[in-house]
Amino acid sequence: MNASQSAVSLSQIGQIAITVHDVDRAVEFYQETLGMKLLFRVSGMAFFDCGGVRLMMAVPEKPEFDHPASVLYYKVSDLPAAHKVLAERGVVFERPPHMIAKMPDHELWMAFLRDSENNLLGLMSEVR
Repeated sequence: MNASQSAVSLSQIGQIAITVHDVDRAVEFYQETLGMKLLFRVSGMAFFDCGGVRLMMAVPEKPEFDHPASVLYYKVSDLPAAHKVLAERGVVFERPPHMIAKMPDHELWMAFLRDSENNLLGLMSEVR
C-alpha cells in the first residue's frame, strides 16, 4: 500500500438516502409528524438535517433501488416522552418502548415505528 492509499480513512457519514414513493407525503410526515428540519427540495427529492447528517428522500430511479431503507435509529433523550408525543400525532409504533440491553453504566431502550412510506425507524435512548 502506498502513502496515498493509507491516508484515506472513512469515518463520518455525510448523507443517508431512503426510498420513498410519494415525496410530498414523506416530507409532510418527516417535517410535520417527526418535527425534522427540511433543508431543501429538488425534483423528486427532499433533504432533511439530522444533526449534521443529511437525510435524502428520493423516488427510486431504477427497479433495483425500489426497496425499504435500512433501519435508521434516531437518538432521543426521553424515549417515553417522544413516544407519547409521536403517538398523539398519529404515529403507530410496532410495540411500546422497551429495554434492549443493560450496560454497566446505562440501559439501552428502543421503540420502532413505520414512516409514511412503510420504512422501519427506530428511536433509541441511553438511560443512565
